[in-house]
Amino acid sequence: MMNVMKTKMGWIEVVCGSMFSGKTEELIRRLRRAQIAKLKVQVFKPTIDSRYSADHIASHNSQKLLAKAIRSAQEILNLVEKDTQVVGVDEAQFFNQDLVTVCQTLADRGIRVIVAGLDQDYRGVPFEPIPQLLAVAEYITKNNAICVVCGNPASRSQRIVAEGDRVVVGAQEAYEARCRLCFDAKLHEKIKQKEEKHAKSKTTHRQPEVRA
Repeated sequence: MMNVMKTKMGWIEVVCGSMFSGKTEELIRRLRRAQIAKLKVQVFKPTIDSRYSADHIASHNSQKLLAKAIRSAQEILNLVEKDTQVVGVDEAQFFNQDLVTVCQTLADRGIRVIVAGLDQDYRGVPFEPIPQLLAVAEYITKNNAICVVCGNPASRSQRIVAEGDRVVVGAQEAYEARCRLCFDAKLHEKIKQKEEKHAKSKTTHRQPEVRA
């Protein structure tokens, strides 16, 4: 019988879903279990996300884990140490497509890579590079939140401020979890129009100054 030499195999895990669905919480849970197993773990996050901490990944329920903030996904390859066995990446949607190549490279080196991020943007459109990571990942977990309107499972992140940029970092002051039926992709535009109308109304009804 031919002897088959077993080699150390890496893989990619993706935890995705809407905001407030527990993605970072699940990422932290898996990374902490790896640490309990005495595995060497390194964690990375984008510098753009400093909502709760500049040097930790943090869930909305205040769980934290020390992390290295980076500007680009390519930095990960230079920062991962030779004896690292598990790499975690949070808020993956804030990185560009390079993250896919980086994760593939790490997995090919025998490293377990765990990535968490939004799979849809505020319009309900697939949020790169998560779709591409889902295509190459060995293990996929999709979390749902709870719709704040009706209580059904929520798969979408509803923006409740007037900002129209694709990337707007925020939490409960800027987003809500919504289900398919309660989600409104154009809500931010309606809010902006309402704010502009209100501002115009205040200007129109402003009393003229009385001069002596």
